[in-house]
Amino acid sequence: MAILIKSCVVVVLGTLLGLALTFFTLEHGFGFGAVRAGPWTGWPKTGSADIDPYARALLSRTGAIPLGTGEGISFLARTDSDGAPLNPRCEYTLKGPMPPARFWTLSVFSPNGALIENAAKRYGFTSAEILRASDAPPEIILASTAHPGNWLPTSPTSPYVVVLRLYDSVLSATAASLDSSVMPKLVKGFCR
Repeated sequence: MAILIKSCVVVVLGTLLGLALTFFTLEHGFGFGAVRAGPWTGWPKTGSADIDPYARALLSRTGAIPLGTGEGISFLARTDSDGAPLNPRCEYTLKGPMPPARFWTLSVFSPNGALIENAAKRYGFTSAEILRASDAPPEIILASTAHPGNWLPTSPTSPYVVVLRLYDSVLSATAASLDSSVMPKLVKGFCR
């Protein structure tokens, strides 16, 4: 009888531990297969048949539709290029080369994936509408206060994440060998 009780306790504790670890994984990421380049993290297999079970569960839970392998790849930044978490009281400049892609979008979301309300009603940029010099890569200011040029509003008080989506990009096929030199930097500027 004592062996049966001990076995039941072990099964219950193992089940609770497994459920807790699964919940933690679903709350904090897409599971396995992430590629990193500077502040950017992407999951190239999320839109393929090789998707891992944790990513599949997260997509089922959130209802998000990932880009297919042939369509492109999404990258998420929760930190700046120095590795510090994005601070809503600070301004950031996205600068440097954009990865090769036919089309790209850059958006700011709350950590749970909701758009951030702002008076300018601007929620992102596309490669077609960005202002750029002919001899330099584009620069985009991410800040809660208005700036001239390419300004993307952020929340002055709430945390946020930056999402870069590359459509019809060679990186979707070669993301396993991603180099940070092909990705733009997120440089911290003035903080209130």
